[in-house]
Order: sequence, then structure tokens, then C-alpha cells
Amino acid sequence: MAELVSLEEHFAIVTDTDRSGSPRRVLKHGDTFGVFDLHGDAISLENGDQGLYHAGTRFLSRFELLLGRRRPLLLSSTISDDNTILAVDLTNPDVVRNGHVLISRGSVHIFRARTLWNGHCLERIRVTNHSQHSIQTPLALQFDADFSDVFEVRGTRREHRGHRRGDRATAEQAVLRYEGLDGSERRTVVTWDRPPARSDVGAVVFSLTLEPQEVTEIELRIACEVGEPSLDIRFSEALEKSKAAVGKHDICKCTVVSSSDSFNRWFSRSAADLHMMLTDTPSGVYPYAGIPWFSTPFGRDGIITALETLWAAPDIARGVLEFLASTQATVYNEAQDAEPGKILHEMRDGEMAALGEIPFGKYYGSADATPLFVALAAAYFERTADHEFVDWLWPHILAALEWMDTSGDRDGDGFIEYQRRSHTGLIQQGWKDSYDSVFHADASLAEPPIAMCEIQGYAYQAWRGAAKLARSRGHAKENRDWRARAMRLRSRFDDAFWCDDIGMFALALDGRKQPCRVRASNPGHCLFSGIATVRRARKVAAMLMGDVMFAGWGVRTVAAGEARYNPMSYHNGSVWPHDNALIASGLGRYGFTDRAARIMSAMLDLSQWVDSNRLPELICGFHRRGGESPTLYPVACAPQAWASAAAYMLLASCLGLEIDAAGRRVWFRRAMLPDRVEWIRLTNLSILDASVDLLVTRHAQDVGIEVLRREGNVEILTVK
Repeated sequence: MAELVSLEEHFAIVTDTDRSGSPRRVLKHGDTFGVFDLHGDAISLENGDQGLYHAGTRFLSRFELLLGRRRPLLLSSTISDDNTILAVDLTNPDVVRNGHVLISRGSVHIFRARTLWNGHCLERIRVTNHSQHSIQTPLALQFDADFSDVFEVRGTRREHRGHRRGDRATAEQAVLRYEGLDGSERRTVVTWDRPPARSDVGAVVFSLTLEPQEVTEIELRIACEVGEPSLDIRFSEALEKSKAAVGKHDICKCTVVSSSDSFNRWFSRSAADLHMMLTDTPSGVYPYAGIPWFSTPFGRDGIITALETLWAAPDIARGVLEFLASTQATVYNEAQDAEPGKILHEMRDGEMAALGEIPFGKYYGSADATPLFVALAAAYFERTADHEFVDWLWPHILAALEWMDTSGDRDGDGFIEYQRRSHTGLIQQGWKDSYDSVFHADASLAEPPIAMCEIQGYAYQAWRGAAKLARSRGHAKENRDWRARAMRLRSRFDDAFWCDDIGMFALALDGRKQPCRVRASNPGHCLFSGIATVRRARKVAAMLMGDVMFAGWGVRTVAAGEARYNPMSYHNGSVWPHDNALIASGLGRYGFTDRAARIMSAMLDLSQWVDSNRLPELICGFHRRGGESPTLYPVACAPQAWASAAAYMLLASCLGLEIDAAGRRVWFRRAMLPDRVEWIRLTNLSILDASVDLLVTRHAQDVGIEVLRREGNVEILTVK
């Protein structure tokens, strides 16, 4: 029996043994992504997630290459460093007839190269005969399309769905058609460039005759079509465009290199994954959240990704702010949990979203995205001094603040609370959005409306940031009022949320304003936002880094021993890289850079155990055992944008790195380096029209900062 990750939610992710274990190969371009096995195939298994997806729909659920009637043997499988091409090397098994080996294993080499571009999957197959004899063999490709909405692939069951109709095959192509209940026709068009021996709607077979050392090639094009037919494109053209797009999206101009090969592999993979997740939208570039379940815009995820990378790549933040401003709610809509000024939670394509079977076509059910939007705007301005963009953004900031003051604060007590208005919307609307993630010490679930501790921190950060923006615009009254608002919130927060008995801020206040006295990672975000006093911050830091919370691979979402603690759960005991990055940033804010470095060292170690050095969305929160690998979470997204971006925030936290663009200053406060890293070089760190190259070197008691190159006016300052 399949087990649901969240037993009481409408849109849970079904997990079984098919989704855990073996590594996968992932490609993405725009609204198209593919999940393949190491052979480059997509194997049609019950509840499997492999396939080719476009605009929220799986256009290819099976894609398998066979040599004769057998699957070739795997030699190697890699994704290029820039994530543009999947390369797979295969060979033949022994071909035996009547007890005699006719063709020895390793005689035929098959090389598959695949790339994605604008709704197309392009593949070039090269077959070489390395034997001393002529070889004749059939090469078959079997394919199918279930046209499942991504939520169906996740496990959501539908009472009714559309119909396959009018499939056809010719000597040049096969067309698989699906007419959805939304009235849209979706087509998977598989085209090949050489005459086949046989073709039908589910397979094409090529008869290959190869002399010794002879090479032949076959090129395939798989087009995902919705409505109008797609334009023809060849493999070489698509690959050229894909590689050029990487350069276009290379908006992280600052490069990071260290003395550690492990560190360099992690950072290189993180940067490449970030570039892959960046997606062009009509409102600018946006980091889609994660593959396979969240390859779409998410408000909270995009904002946190932008905050994590802000010091190195502020253009990501600009794209996020522009997109979220363009999708900001302007009316009340209960089905979407939308209220004027509220920032988007997620936006989906696909049949189920179009029909309203899921509320996520354009959905606003998060209480934290709106204050985080304001906080990001203020942080972006501090990093860039971009007055012109903030002027354009200002009405959207005011609308967000108005939401925080009205709809966001349901009872007028100064705290932001949430309670879903849509009966199909999310029950929990903080970042831990599993239905059971907010609970009391006795395991009873908190009743709404719920005020999460970290969301109050984000609100504090937003009011303070808005005050700074107001001052920069010459709005003295708003500056004073919003600063006072932030200080009142900080005082009220401390009174209402601090729990001496657990040495932490409460996880949340329930609908009766009773604190959830649960030790969780959420208060770490209160250090990130700065709402905690120094005295409280010391206690929170000690708790976060103690044995019940720090699992060795990172800080757990919930402390071991709490009533609902489960290291295999999604939010109640697991370890999330982005959560740890925000916690480390908070530790660095209060001067605990040694503890931030400990978290970064743990994440560095984790990166060496996972496939392709790619930090997943989360791992299980079991305590680290010497010499053993971490326990992976079976349905974690990888890559996940905010997990990839975590490397950047973790590094800034260790270095105590702050950038004041208006003052043309770069600060290093109590800088530390993670374990086993002797030096780190930052190249082309830009501040306005200036740039610097810096070398950070470990010494016996601290680190040294050396300026290797300086162009323009920028000052480097250190605080020991």
C-alpha cells in the first residue's frame, strides 16, 4: 500500500518504493522539465514521477530505448556542469543463441545526448560498432503519454478526466493526443530523422546494419503542444540556444572558489541549479521552486531564494519583486484566499488548475509572503541603492503594508494570523504547511486563526525595512510611524511568545491566543529577522545547536522528544537546507558566526553524500552516525531553488558579510570559515559601479581579509 505523507490533506504527495532510492537525471528549460533514470529512460511505473512535463502536464510517461528486445547496459550517465545536456553511455549485453555468444558484451556503444528547449525534448543517439564483425540489430524506442496533471502524478485522484483520441503514426512521426475537460487539446509529437523499419503510436524501430567501426546517428524531437503546433527545431540548434540562455541567466556575477574541492563542487552545483531554475516570465526572471512537484512560481520560495543570494546576485531579487508586484492581489476572492495587497503563494498551469479542481491556478494562501515581500524590497534597496526601481515598487509596498495592518491582522492585536477562507486551500499557511505542523505540547493541533512566531518576525523586519525606505524617499512621518510600529511589535511579541519553560519562543499562538510550547526551528527565523532581543537570542541559539535539535546534518524542524517529532516527517523532525540557511543568518546577525560555520560545515558534508552534490529540498532528521550517509526523504524535490541558494546565505552568515551600497561599504563581522576550508576567494563582488576581488584566509584565532583587486570606490571593513 502507498503511504500518504500528509494523511488529511487534499493534495498530499503519494510515496512508495518507486520514488526513493536510485539517482535521477533532471533537465529543465522554461516551463518544461524532464525526470529520467540513469539510462535516460522514463519507465512507466505505478506512482512513478519519471517523464517529460510541460505547463503542469506530463506529456511523456514512458520513453525507453531497447537494443533488440533488451535494455542496454549502463556505462555512465551525467548532466553537464551547466545543466543543459544529459549524456548517457550504454553498451550491448552478450547476445547468445543456442549457447553461443554471437555478439560479445561491449561490442556496440550507444551514446545518448538530450537537451530541452521551449517545450521540446531533443535527443541525438549515436551508435558505434566496435567489434571486428558486421552487426545487424534493431534499435527500438517505446513511448507513451498519460497526459496526467502534475497533481495526479503526485497522487491526487480525479473522478473524471479527459480522453485520448485520434493518435496516429506515420513513417516520420507519431502523434499522441489528449482532449482535456478544460477544452484544451494537448499533443505529444515524436519525430525522427531516418526511415524506420516499423512505427506505430507507441513505438518506432530502426534496423541498423553497421560495419566494423561504423557510426550512425538518429535524431529525435519530442514536442509538447497545447493548441497550436510547435515550430520545428533541431538538436544542435536547441543545444546552442540552451547554452546561450545559461549565459543570459548568469546573473550571479560573483564567483566563489575555495581551497576545498568538496566546497567547490557544492558551490558549482548550487550555482548551476540556480541558473536552471531561473525562468523567464512576462514580468522578468523568476526562480521556479523545485522539480518535480514545484516547477512553477511560488511567492515564499522565490523571496527566500532572492534573500539567500542577495549579496552575490541582487538581480534575482529584482526579478522576484517585479513578478510578485505584477501578481499582487487587488480584490477579495475566497476561493483563492486572495485579499487586496496580498502576495502570491503559487501559480499553476495544467488541466486541474484550469478547471478549479485545485485552487492553485493563482493562489494566495500564505501569510508570510506579504511581509517577506516588503522585507526583500528593503534588503534589495540596501544592497543596490536602486531608487528608480523602489519608486516603481512603492505602491505595491504600500498595498502590502495595508494588508498586514488590516486583513493580515484579523483581530487587531498587532500580530499576523491566518485561517483559510477556501475549503480546499491550505490549512497551514506558513512555510511548514503540512496540516499537522502546528501543534501543542500534548500533540493536539492548534485551532485557527494561527499566529506563527516567524511570521511576526518577518512583519517586524517589514515595518523596519519600510521605515528605511520611507526615510530614503523623504517621508519623515512614515519613517517615524513604522519604526515605532516595529518596536511595539517586538515588545508585544516577546511578551506573548516567549516561554521560559522550553527556553524558546512558542511555535505559534492558536486561535485562543494560547502558545504552542514546542521546540522547533521556527524561532531561528526570529533571529534572522532581528525581532528577538539579544538575551532571548542567546537562549534560542543554544537550544537550536543542542543535541535535541541539531542532528549533525543540520537543525531539525522539530526537536527530538516533542510529541509529534518524527525524523521521517515532512515538517516535524526533518532537516531543510533553506531553514538552516535562515537560522545560520540569524546566528550571524547576533554575532554567533562560529555556530553559523558549524551549520555550514554540516551542509557541506551533506552535499558530499547526495547525488551530484545537489542539496535536496529536505532529508530525514535522524541523528548523524559516524561513517554513515544521511537518510534521504523519498519525495524531496531536487533541485530545489531555495536549497541550492542556501550555500550563498550560509557563506555570508559565516563571514558576517553585509553590503551597504549607498555607503559603498562591505562589512565582515566576526568572520569565520567552515571546517576544512583554509581560504575562500570572492571574485567580482559588485557594489554599484565598483567591484572587488577578496581573499578570506584562516588564521590561528580568526580570519584575514585581503583585497586582491579593487575597481571604483568601495571600502572593505572588518569587525573582530
